[in-house]
Formats: sequence, structure tokens, C-alpha cells
Amino acid sequence: MAMAIRVFLLSLLFLSFADHSFSLYEDQAGLMDWHQQYIGKVKHAVFHTQKTGKKRVVVSTEENVIASLDLRHGQIFWRRVLGANDAIDGVDIVLGKYVITLSSEGSILRAWSLPDGQMVWESFLQGSKPSKSLLSVPINLTVDKDNVILVFGKGCLHAVSSIDGVVLWKKDFSAESIEAQQIIQPLGNDKIYVVGFVGSSQFDVYQINAKNGELIKHTSAVFPDGFFGEVLSVSSDMLVSLDSTKSILVTINFQNGEISFKKTHISDLFEDHSGIADILPSKLSGVFAVKINTLLVFIRVTAEGVLEVVDKINNAAAVSDALSFSEGQQAFALIEHVDGKVLLTLKCSHDWNNDLLKESVEVGHQRGLVHKVFINNYIRTDRSYGFRALIVMEDHSLLLLQQGATVWSREEGLASIVDVTVSELPVERAGVSVAKVEQNLFEWLKGHILKLKGTLMLASSEDIAAIQGMRLKSSEISKMTRDHNGFRKLLIVLTRAGKLYALHTGDGRVVWSLLLPSLRKSGSCEHPTGLSVYQWQVPHHHAMDENPSVLVVGRCGPNSDASAVLSFVDTYTGEELNSLGLVHSVAQIIPLPFTDSTEQRLHLLIDTDKHAHLYPRTSEAIDIFQREFSNIYWYSVEADNGIIRGHVLNRNCIGEVVDEFCFDSRELWSIVFPSESEKIIATVTRKLNEVVHTQAKVVADQDVTYKYISKNLLFVATATPKASGEIGTATPEEASLVVYLIDTVTGRILHRMAHYGSQGPVHAVFSENWVVYHYFNLRAHRYEMSIIEIYDQSRADNKDVWKLVFGKHNLTSPISLFSRPEVILKSQSYYFTHSVKTIAVTSTAKGITSKQLLIGTIGDQVLALDKRYLDPRRSVNPTQAEKEEGIIPLTDSLPIIPQSYVTHALKVENLRGIVTVPAKLESTTLAFAYGVDLFLTRMAPSRTYDSLTEDFSYALLLITIVVLIAAIFVTWVLSERKELQDKWR
Repeated sequence: MAMAIRVFLLSLLFLSFADHSFSLYEDQAGLMDWHQQYIGKVKHAVFHTQKTGKKRVVVSTEENVIASLDLRHGQIFWRRVLGANDAIDGVDIVLGKYVITLSSEGSILRAWSLPDGQMVWESFLQGSKPSKSLLSVPINLTVDKDNVILVFGKGCLHAVSSIDGVVLWKKDFSAESIEAQQIIQPLGNDKIYVVGFVGSSQFDVYQINAKNGELIKHTSAVFPDGFFGEVLSVSSDMLVSLDSTKSILVTINFQNGEISFKKTHISDLFEDHSGIADILPSKLSGVFAVKINTLLVFIRVTAEGVLEVVDKINNAAAVSDALSFSEGQQAFALIEHVDGKVLLTLKCSHDWNNDLLKESVEVGHQRGLVHKVFINNYIRTDRSYGFRALIVMEDHSLLLLQQGATVWSREEGLASIVDVTVSELPVERAGVSVAKVEQNLFEWLKGHILKLKGTLMLASSEDIAAIQGMRLKSSEISKMTRDHNGFRKLLIVLTRAGKLYALHTGDGRVVWSLLLPSLRKSGSCEHPTGLSVYQWQVPHHHAMDENPSVLVVGRCGPNSDASAVLSFVDTYTGEELNSLGLVHSVAQIIPLPFTDSTEQRLHLLIDTDKHAHLYPRTSEAIDIFQREFSNIYWYSVEADNGIIRGHVLNRNCIGEVVDEFCFDSRELWSIVFPSESEKIIATVTRKLNEVVHTQAKVVADQDVTYKYISKNLLFVATATPKASGEIGTATPEEASLVVYLIDTVTGRILHRMAHYGSQGPVHAVFSENWVVYHYFNLRAHRYEMSIIEIYDQSRADNKDVWKLVFGKHNLTSPISLFSRPEVILKSQSYYFTHSVKTIAVTSTAKGITSKQLLIGTIGDQVLALDKRYLDPRRSVNPTQAEKEEGIIPLTDSLPIIPQSYVTHALKVENLRGIVTVPAKLESTTLAFAYGVDLFLTRMAPSRTYDSLTEDFSYALLLITIVVLIAAIFVTWVLSERKELQDKWR
């Protein structure tokens, strides 16, 4: 009896504290992770608004995404993400049920099912000459009762069946040297016209039979002044272009195959013009638009080729293509920015003076200018025509305007993140009320009963929804203050559009956004490009009156020698505190480990001439910098030239103007890789803010080894030139991969290892004293992952405790990188079944928790792999001591456990990067993966050993305590009764 009671109590106690889940429960979704789907900046859009079926718009984007969006709410019906090198050239809808896409420079034509996005057919179009890609879907062209799609790409014209993708006929123009500009198929005509340039001055017209692709007629004419840019079709037999000086408009008439040119000086059309003219590519009937600086001029072309100015508009932002909305009537949209609002005007091509629609809409000043506009019509309840406009903004956001209001918007700029940093939230002030989780005893009991039902798997779907809502409420994940465990933070992300977003880690919402003025196109900055974002000011708890801020670095051009621009942004408010347009370039940004009295971090900006510029430009910063002047080293990698150089500061810059914040540098060392045998394909170093808990490592035999920890180590991977391309471009005999570990202060090569018969691409991660890298083994036809661990042998004597007690060695002796380090290295290689896009490693606050590798797979998922699997000391038969240490028996390949996917069943399309952020709780780290999609989750590589889990059942614990107390009382009563009976015997 007593034994049974003890077993029951122990079992109940074990169950109350056991962790029942090793994965995510259904009611935990959205509590510790979030996932957001995007499509990117839209470049093509086709509306489908039939009377039956869902109203939708099909779009293609700069992220190579094809998507069908709900016109009512902007939600994604379906989307398909193509490869990184499969750029979309054109989109259209045929037969009312197929979405047709042309991609890969006109070489791949696909048909997708309009309702669900399933691919119906795929056609590979062959050609031998790079050319402009053109997609044309004629309305009335059929061949053998089959609707035809016309495609020009790779120097060939193809007629493709819209039903099955079969090429009906092909006309090769590769021998004609023509640069095709337009495919024209007049209504009610079986002839196709291919027009284009040969060289810069000859204009050619090819007349082709639409039924069989036979050449009917070829005519050409020479325009002595030459052409500039592309031609624009204004009718079935009329084209417009600019001459080589961009001061003359050329009207090209090719009626009946005869070519004639008519020149019109732009100065004859309007005298007050100044600047360079450009023809907008909008497709309008009989009208075209010319932009000169900020002036937009609409010009009508008569049947005789005479040009007439219709209207002049200042500061026009965008013009849409023509839309046929009734018999014989066409409309187009014109977008202007007036008083901070978007002015949408719809005009009829044949009646310019009467506006079909004129609306002013507030879209927010942080979205910038309108870049593109697409229009669609619908029938109102009074049988009149209404119009809606889909606009693409400067920040890549997508908006639908209708009836003077924004119906919905999508923040598509988040699909093109280029850099990420983190900011802490403000501390919760005294007196700020915190929302109560349980209002009364009944709600408290009800909540814990639901949790108990969930633990025992007795909860219904309604109960699960209630539990999830309760957990979301109790977790307070969306509060704008710091939490005790450090889970709530701000992710500061910089996008390709030059916009800065602050995302809340709790639920992923946008707290604020800022379209940086310094990264917008202007007269002084024609091609702004955002580079990176850094923590600039991080106030400590003793200076909480100061808000943290970030530094955003950009440049005014795609090349590294372009002038740099700096912006300083408050991370709490999203306000730009200051901006600097610099005269010097920026090739490298080096955050220094020094801060001034206001907690501003010092940064060195290295220009292309190897001059170092110090920021902030204050006297205090220069004083701090001068004290550490001799200890600052850096390196530069010239991958194209195969050179790595080490640099050190020399003296102040010598120039016409004295600049005490500018310093010359001198080259300290250089490593030149032989170009005929080695090409640099990857470099990686440690994170500057990585925390290492201890340098000592206790191995199986109770011996102590010391990690060689240096932030100046650089991992370099080189490959033979033939093996530096895609997999399969070189044979195993021609390919070899060589990896190096280089000290960037002295230029000393600490380790070199060759992998013969292997090639890149190489993805690597460097943490503490080890580096893991991924590559392809051509001989084994498999991917591999290798690890190198570095240990400091110079401290081997320090592990003797008696020497430490009696003072036989000096632990305070300085360590210098200029003395040759005594290091030993251990390495091991393993097969890995996946191709990899990126690799990261978990990071925690104190560095105590064991590490996990976060591997971004080719399937756009994130896999967590325990670092123990990549221990170079693994052996086939580990000793008992090694087993106790946790060393896993050696296998030739690394395991992939389905439950180890951090993203679960979700995908982060076009995954580009993974960022890990330590929480205050040592066991936990935040992992943020970004690409076209965004995903964030909490991870506990060693489980949550320092806290209770979110699904811990307090109700079960309470019941256990009550049962224990009752059992103690019952056993005490039974014991007293038994003792009394024994005394009466």
C-alpha cells in the first residue's frame, strides 16, 4: 500500500514538471514566431475582373515573383517565385484562364492556371543571339483554331500555341543583325511586322506571314542623324523615336512596307524647353509623352505624321498605358503630386479637354513619389464607368486607389531588405499601467482549466482558439517597452528603396518607417544606393534620457568611388536627426570598440584611396581615437585581383584643406593569390559583438585546452578559375578548393588546407575558435561541410593548478599578435545532403548556451543543426569518457531531422540572410530570416533551462501540490491509526 502511494506520487510529480513538447503545438502558433509574405516591387500588372469569379490583378515583380492579388483586400491568392536568374520580361492573360509569363531574356515561356497558379505548360525557346525580349498576345490571331502567342527573344521570333506551349513556327533573325524594338500585328490582318535598328542609323521592317512565319517583305532605310534609345508605337504603322542628339523627334511611317522619316525639332513644338528629352514607354493610341526634366509634354501624332502638343504638365509622376473601356474609347491615367497628395486624373485619348475622373488621395509622405500606375475599369450600380488605379510608390509599396480613397496597401519594400540591426525598446516607466491578465478568480480558474485540457489533449477547436488568444494576451508580445527576458526588441531594417523600417519582434508589425531623404534621387545624387545600417548611439541604463540611434550609410551611385551619404535616425521615433552628404567615397565601414561620453560609437569610413575618416567629427572623439591610434588595423579584399592587404594608420591627410578627422594609411602586408590557379570566392570573419563565455575547454580526459580566440582572424576560400563558376563547369581533375586562416594584423597564414576535386559556391560562418564552411565535392557528387577548430598551445602550461598556486607562471603577461602564435588545429569533413544559401550561428547573452548552426537551405527553409555534430573529435568508437562529454559517434554524413526545421512547414522565399539576436535570457536567442518573406522565431539550443516554458501547466502543478498535501495527510492518519493499533496489541 505504502509503496503504491510512493510510486503514484513520484509519477505525478514527474509529469507535472516534464516538458511534453519538442515541437510547436497548434495553439502556440503566432506566440513565439511570426511569418510575413511579400512579393516585391511590381513592374507588370494585368487585371482580371470578369463578371464571374474573383476580382484579381496578376503582377510580376523585381524579385522574380508572379502573384495573383485579391482586388478587394490585397491578399495573395497565389504566388510563384522563380529563380534568382529568371527575371520576368512580360506578363499577360490569354483565353481568360491562363497567365502567360516570359522570362530569362526571352528564353522561357510559361502558362499558369489563373485560379490557382499551377503551371500548365513550359516552353523553352532556343536562340543563339542575346536580344531584347518582347511578348505579344494578339487579339485576333489564330493558327488552325489555336490562339497564338508571339515571342521575340534570343534573336528569334516564335509563334507559340497558347493551349500547350508548342512552337508553331520560328523565324531566326540572328544573321540579320537587327535589334528588334517592336512586334506589331494590325487588327484584321494576317501580317506581322518586326521593326528595329541595325546599328545606330538603319531602320528595318520585316513583314511576316502570321500563319507560317514566312518572310513576305523586308525593307530598310537609313536615317543619317542616327537614333537614340528605343522606338515607341503610336499606331499600327507609325512609330516615334529620338535622334542621336535627343533634340529631334523622328516620326517613322512604314505603311505598306515603305519607310519614311519625318523630323520635328523639339524647340519647334515648345520654345521654353531646356534639358534632355526622354520618351516615356507608355502605350497610348495616337499620343505619346516626352519628359524634359520635370516637364511632361503630351504630343499627338496625326495620320500624316504631324506632331501637335496637346498638354504640358509640371511635376507629373507617372503615366499609365491606354485602357479600352468601351467601344472605340480609350483612357489613360496621369499621376501628379499636389500639396502632399496624389492627384489621379483619367483622360480620354480622343477628348483631351474632358477628364473622365479627377481625384485627390492622401497616401502618406513616407511613401515618396509614384513610380508606376496601372488602371482598370468597372461598372457602377448606375451603369456608368468607374475606374481604379494600382500605383507603385518610390518605397516599393503597392496601393489600390478607388473613389478617392486607398482601398488597401502592401509594404512591398520589406521584400528587398539589404541590412538589419537591432535596437532595444524603452524601459517601462514607473506609473505606467500594465494590462492585467486575469481579472478575477473565475477567469483565472477558467484559463487554467483550458490549459489543463490542452495539456491532456482534450481541448476542442474552440478551446484551442481560446487558449491561443489567452496566451497572446498574457505574453504581451506587442508592448512597446522592454520585457524582463529581452524578447521584445526593434529590428531596424534597411531596404533597397532606401527606406528604413522598425519591426517589432513580438508580432512583426511596422512600428515606424522612414524614406530617407538622403537616399532619394535628386540632382546631386542621381543613383542613391543604401549600403548598411549600424548602431550609432546605444545609451546605457544610466542615460535613459537619450534615445538610441542608428547610422545609415549609402552612396550616390552603383560604383564604390561614388560620394557617400550618412543619415542618423532615432530608433524610437523614426526621426532623422542629421544627414551628411560627403565629398569622399566609402569602400569599408569599420565600427570601433570605443564610445564617447554620450554613448556614440566611433566609426571609421575608408574611402577608395585608403583614407580613413573618423565619425563622429567631435573633439572628444578625436581625443579617444588618438589614444588608440597605434592599435587600429584593418584589411581589404580585392577579390577580382586576388589580393588581400593589411593596413595601418599613418598620419593626418595631406591636402589643400587641413582635416583633423582624416588619416592616411600605409600598407602593412599583402597576400597575392596566383590568378592562374586561385580565385577568391568567399571571405568571412567573426562578429565584432560576439560574446565568448570562457576560453578554456574541458575535454574527455579532464584535460584543459584553450580556444584561440581572436577577432582578427579571416577565413578565405579560393578555387581554381574553372571551378569558380556553377557546379559542373569543371571536372574533378580541374577543380580544387583551398581554404586559409589569416591573421589580419600581421598577414600570417595560420592554416592552409586543400580540397582537391571540390568547388564552390562556399558558404561559411566563423564563431569563437571555429569556422564551418559548405562546398561541393565533385568526386563524390555530394555537398560537404567541414569544420576547423583552433586551439592556443602557448597556454598549455596554465592548466597546471600547482604552478598557478606557487606562482610558477605569469598569467598577466601581455599577448601580442606580432609574436608567432603556437596553435594547433583540428578539422573534419562530413557529407551534407542539401545545397545551402546562407549559414548563421546562434548567439546568446553570455555565450554559455551551446551553439546551433542555422542553415538556409535551397528549399528556402532554415534548418537548426547542433554544433556537436560538427565536432572534429568525433570518432567511430568514442571512449566512455568521450560519451560522457557528449561526443557523438562518427558518421560520414550529417543528419537532417525533420523536427529541426526552425521554419516548420513555412518557407522564406528567396532566402537571403539569417540574423540572430541574443535575448536577456541566456538560454534563448531570436532568429530572423529574410528574403521575399520575413520570419522570426525564438530558439533555445539547450532548451529553456533557466525559465519555465510558455505552455507550462500551472493548473497541473497546483493539482499536484493539492494531491501531495492530501496524500501526506492521509498517510499521516493511516500511520497514526496503525501505530495506535500496534500499541493495543
